[in-house]
Amino acid sequence: MAGNPVDPLQTLSAALAVPADSKEQADILATLRESLEAHPNPIPILCTTLIKTVSSAGDSLLKRWVLDLLHFAISRSNLSNEVRTQLASQSVETLAILLHDLNARTVKVSIQCLTTVYPLLFRSLCTNRTLRQQWDVLSQCKARILEFIWSPTASTGVKVSAIKFMQRVIIVQTRGISDPRLQNKNDPNISNVPVDHPFLPGPTLEAEGMKLLESVITMLYTSQNPELLSAILHSWNNLVKQRPALVQLVVSSLSSWTPAALSGLPAQSVKSVEKAVRILLIHISRGPHGSSFGAQINEALSLQVARMERASTEEKARKAALAASATEVSKKRPSSTPAEHPSDAKRMRVDVDIAGNASAAFLASFDFTTLPISLITDLIVANLQAFTEPALLELVQTYRQSRGLAPGPPVSRTPQPAPPTPEATPTPGPSAEPTVKDEPVDPLQMDMDEEEMEYEPDRLNMELSGDETVAEEETIPADLPEALTIDLTDSTLLGPKELTDVERNALMRGSVGRIWDGAEELKVDSAVTSQWPGTSPIDMWMLLIVRMVTRVAHLDGDPSSASEDGGDGETKVDFYSRQDNLRQTLCDYIMADFPSRLRLVTTWMNEEWYNDRIRMTDDPHWRPNYELWLNQVVSTYQTVLEGKPEGKPDGRDKAFARFLLDLPSVPPDVLGLLRDLSVDPDKMHVGFTSLREFVLERPSLRAEALQVLLELTTHPDPVTRRAAINTVRRWVPGIEPMDSMIRDFALQILRRLQKRPPKEAPRVIDEQAGAGDENMEDGQLPSEDLLQTPYLQEEIELPARKAHVLQHVELLFALSVKIPEFLDEIFTAYGQMELTVQEAIQDLITALIKSLGSSNGKLLTLMRTCPPGSESLALRVLTIFTEHGRPSAQLVALVKGLISDRDLDARFLIPIIAEMDKPDILKYLPRIVSILNGQQEPKNLVRSVFSSVVTTPPQTFGSVSSNLPRVRQSELLTPAELMVLLHEAEKEIGLKSAIEAIGVCFSMTDVFRSEILAVVMQQIVDEPVLPVLFLRTVIQAVTTYRTLVGFVSTTLLSRLITKKIWQNPHLWEGFIRCAKVIAPASFGALLQLPKEQLRELVDKQPSLKSGLREYVTKRAGNKARVAGFLDIFGEDDDASPVAPATPDVVMSSVPA
Repeated sequence: MAGNPVDPLQTLSAALAVPADSKEQADILATLRESLEAHPNPIPILCTTLIKTVSSAGDSLLKRWVLDLLHFAISRSNLSNEVRTQLASQSVETLAILLHDLNARTVKVSIQCLTTVYPLLFRSLCTNRTLRQQWDVLSQCKARILEFIWSPTASTGVKVSAIKFMQRVIIVQTRGISDPRLQNKNDPNISNVPVDHPFLPGPTLEAEGMKLLESVITMLYTSQNPELLSAILHSWNNLVKQRPALVQLVVSSLSSWTPAALSGLPAQSVKSVEKAVRILLIHISRGPHGSSFGAQINEALSLQVARMERASTEEKARKAALAASATEVSKKRPSSTPAEHPSDAKRMRVDVDIAGNASAAFLASFDFTTLPISLITDLIVANLQAFTEPALLELVQTYRQSRGLAPGPPVSRTPQPAPPTPEATPTPGPSAEPTVKDEPVDPLQMDMDEEEMEYEPDRLNMELSGDETVAEEETIPADLPEALTIDLTDSTLLGPKELTDVERNALMRGSVGRIWDGAEELKVDSAVTSQWPGTSPIDMWMLLIVRMVTRVAHLDGDPSSASEDGGDGETKVDFYSRQDNLRQTLCDYIMADFPSRLRLVTTWMNEEWYNDRIRMTDDPHWRPNYELWLNQVVSTYQTVLEGKPEGKPDGRDKAFARFLLDLPSVPPDVLGLLRDLSVDPDKMHVGFTSLREFVLERPSLRAEALQVLLELTTHPDPVTRRAAINTVRRWVPGIEPMDSMIRDFALQILRRLQKRPPKEAPRVIDEQAGAGDENMEDGQLPSEDLLQTPYLQEEIELPARKAHVLQHVELLFALSVKIPEFLDEIFTAYGQMELTVQEAIQDLITALIKSLGSSNGKLLTLMRTCPPGSESLALRVLTIFTEHGRPSAQLVALVKGLISDRDLDARFLIPIIAEMDKPDILKYLPRIVSILNGQQEPKNLVRSVFSSVVTTPPQTFGSVSSNLPRVRQSELLTPAELMVLLHEAEKEIGLKSAIEAIGVCFSMTDVFRSEILAVVMQQIVDEPVLPVLFLRTVIQAVTTYRTLVGFVSTTLLSRLITKKIWQNPHLWEGFIRCAKVIAPASFGALLQLPKEQLRELVDKQPSLKSGLREYVTKRAGNKARVAGFLDIFGEDDDASPVAPATPDVVMSSVPA
């Protein structure tokens, strides 16, 4: 396959023609992939086209194939760095979208692609200061991928890929080798960022890289996932190779590492991580930077060897213990049954004793905490079942005596006649009660009772001192006479002690303080699984504190009468004041470290919300606390925001966004707050993050939050507006219902730019409504139906300002990149816009058209079928396509077809005229020249066209250049051909436009030199019918180049006389003026005129008489002929000679 590549387009078409996701399609795509790996040049074109097509589709074989191909092209192919960087730049936005894909494999491959894209684009952006939006997209990708590392729901494969991406970010955002001799130009690092870069903050990125490295080291010590640890260790190989300054940190981290966090995992998993650490340490020691750390590495390796041998021994012991326990259980169970074979039982007992003696030493040193809890439970139950109850009780009694404990429970329960145990009487009598089965002494329960006793210090001390009062007290209740029994049915408890406000506050603060002080112990205990699913000790202490504040206190008396009685009113005020003090204390504690106490404040707000509802059910006059304290938390956070340096985002901002998202109810003023934060440059990250999360995760608030974001897409500040656009565009296309809402909003904002029906004074209501409907064109909406946002004027001011128009269309333009169908709406609405609005649209649409490219099928279709009124926009699109490159053959054919089918402006021909062959140039050039109207802009356009279609004379070839592309030299016009064409097509062009075009030619002095003009005049004078402007051009030529006077006087005028030039009045007038301009050089030719025409000439130009008379007199010729000439010229001595006319004067007097 490598020697015989397949046609990529043909093979891809074949794959698309067969059923999707079929084996046949898989085989064809595999064949194409094999060919592309050997010949990767077509990959960038295929990937750029296909990745945008499949990105929004569901999971399919084609989508996976395209993603894998993109990954190969960017990461592993032999394409040049420039090509890979360009491909990365074109695909980064699509990869950002795919990070939110529901398919874990798609997300994983996208992260792998971005692992290579990040350094490629980072190096490119260090030198390119204009691609701010691309850096924003790349930063969003980075934040999203780093979230996967800490996400509890992400798959292990995604996390491993995310860790490799993070390691690559660390390498890029740290400093490379300082020695310039050893620096690698293909190693992008933070040193490449210029100090004055507009959007790459070098110190901030470097600090972020070091913080990520700290996170990786922390993960190395705390993670319990062997796959993640292996990924970290494997990626550190490149880190120590490319960043020698970090070798010491890596070696120190590896030397201090122990598998403490991996306790409880299978030994094989721990061993694999140990091996990875060992391999990395050995690799570092053998590298160029390992010599200085040799002693430290050798010591770490020695400790690790001992640790691994110890772990291996423990694992073998554990397996032996399990085997021994299983053998012991299986051999002890038959002892509880009658012995049918005494010899076998005897042999079994001997075997058991031997096994027990052999394993006693081993079990004494074995750490049973390494076994799973379920296994320990099974072993305990199996061992308990191996003993009879009397034997077990005897063992328990022996253990108590060995520990010096009182043998109370076994002794006291054994002699009691009632209730007898089933084990003591194997055949209970018929009078036995059914509850006898619940009474046997449970050795497990006995142990638990003993443990409970140990928690009673006084009682335990008395037992240890030999005091028997405890045992006596146990028997007292049984021997009490009935008369001494206390009747508690009518007793009442004493009420609580009345506390002062100071005592009450001290008591509450003390209680809360003790709970807070115990939080650290609870955090340690929280590692143990709770017996209630979904709760933990930390959750319990938070809930306890919150409910102490919200639910414990109750307002005494009848709440409904509090407003009527002044005393009750004071009580109510005092009650609320005390509660507010407690809540304020809780609020202060939370705001002191908001991110780490996020769960507490979330629990508090949920409890306040629920407490308000249950309290208001019982007391309609209850004062709600939820919104009051929510506003307090929010306002306090705003104060924190204002005090942050430079408003940079940090963990508090993410925590606050999470807090708002978890609120049980969001008041309207919270959305208003987020709107205000979004328009503040220093706080916008908080506002946009929160609004985005509301849209994604709070369906009940989705419409309101999305409406705020959409309105912000029309904000006058470009930074705010683009941040809002970048936020909403990620949901288009395909993510409903946001997709439909965003599309509708963008189209409604576009319609605001259309012309509106005129406002007329109301006469009759019905008549006014009818008139309004008649005045509206198709696609227009009544003024009252147009969408309005807080940031747009009610009506756009005319003449329109570009900034105002951009507020309306920037969102739609951004969406059109993903949804080309929006171009139909733009072209349709364009024809109904005011002229200044259209001019602004033509300028603003440039970036969109460039991003779509001249091969975009939708654009080409629109240019072919553009709606009426949108022709100028289509012309602008054509101009954008051709201003920095040659138009494609497809585009040239399209425009030629348009010119033939529709009466379009000749300006459509200007961008493509240079790509036509000579017959088409001769056909369409007069139409272009006809746009000349005396204005400077058309004149510049025509001059550029002439430069592009005319060859430069060989003598000065290369001295002139044109920005417009040129076609083959044989297809260009010579300067003489162009000048002749302008004269021959003077009627089609129009005399005034032709005169202006000829003037443009004369201004191009490097092309239209004197010898070129001589050829032109010679060629035109041989034509059977002379153009009207011919003599005008001759006069202009001789006034521009005096060297042509000889040619005109000796050759051209004589030829004109032979052609009887006087028979054409316009040309004859030009002839006379030309003779005057070049006099006296023209005198010889003039004497060739018939006497009648010569007389007419001197009558029209009397100033020539004296010169002609002097010329004839000096020539010694035929006296009769001379006398005849003198008779014509006369003796007009009074005629004063006329000063030579300047070129401007002459040209202004020549008739057009």
